[in-house]
Amino acid sequence: MDFSSVAAILTDPSNLLMGFVAVLSFATFVTLASPLFSRSTLENRLNSVANRREELKRRSREALAASKTHGGSLRHADEGAVKTIVDRLQLSRLLEDPKVADKLAQAGYRGPRPVSTFYFFRLITPFVFFAVLAFYLYVVHSFNLPAMSRFCICVAGLTLGYYAPNVFISNVANKRRASIVAGFPDALDLLLICVESGMSIEAALQKVSQEVGAASIELAEELSLLVAELSYLPDRRMAYEGLAKRTNHPGVKSVAMAMTQAERYGTPLGTALRVMAKENRDLRLAAAEKKAAALPAKLTVPMIVFFLPVLFIVVLGPSIIRVQDVMAHKG
Repeated sequence: MDFSSVAAILTDPSNLLMGFVAVLSFATFVTLASPLFSRSTLENRLNSVANRREELKRRSREALAASKTHGGSLRHADEGAVKTIVDRLQLSRLLEDPKVADKLAQAGYRGPRPVSTFYFFRLITPFVFFAVLAFYLYVVHSFNLPAMSRFCICVAGLTLGYYAPNVFISNVANKRRASIVAGFPDALDLLLICVESGMSIEAALQKVSQEVGAASIELAEELSLLVAELSYLPDRRMAYEGLAKRTNHPGVKSVAMAMTQAERYGTPLGTALRVMAKENRDLRLAAAEKKAAALPAKLTVPMIVFFLPVLFIVVLGPSIIRVQDVMAHKG
């Protein structure tokens, strides 16, 4: 079989149609069968939180049963090459950030290992940015820039690389906070129903975390972690304060404070949850109204750039064409 016969077979319309139908059939099969082979992200996260809760309970029992000399610890083990580099170079002192643990927790990274990873990337990212810009400006394309200008750009990349981990953590934390805040009023309503039905606060939080996962996986994870902390922390107030720190939102902080007061003074939790749910719905509505009020100002530039030129063409185009025709006939 020569090349011309192969080309004739490939260019035959019937063969092309058969191939197109086969591709569509395969894509349809993959689309329909993919949910059967993929596990839910929410289920994986809830299982990991449940396993972590059981592990913390086991470690807590071991710590209570062990002697003072050989007592257990509830801290995460942070070992590996990254930890070794951070300790030997003393990056936690050279690049000290007192709020790094809180920022990482707000972004969903908990424990000592993300802290070491953060300091490690804060060390290497500036050099990576500098190397990439230097390679591009001195080897790939110089843009006919003077040597001093290229060097200044590389130094600017060095500075951007130093702040790049902070920017990344801030973006992740903002997205996580937005997801939590979006589903928090509904979670409070569900929690109010569970509490008023006679469930304990731990069982209510666990039930709400399972129900609210479809709307916000991050909120479900935080509520499950709150249940875990309520079960092993010596003071329940610490668990509520931890939830407020990890979310860093006024609505969640007020709810955590109300639940702490209900635990301490025995005040009715249902009334407090009802008031807090209303306040959080008002906060969500106020945020939506703020975005809606800022929309006209944001649309001004796109309308000027994209809408007005087209409008001018549609309005003035026929007149210009008619004037050109008249001038052509007179000429």
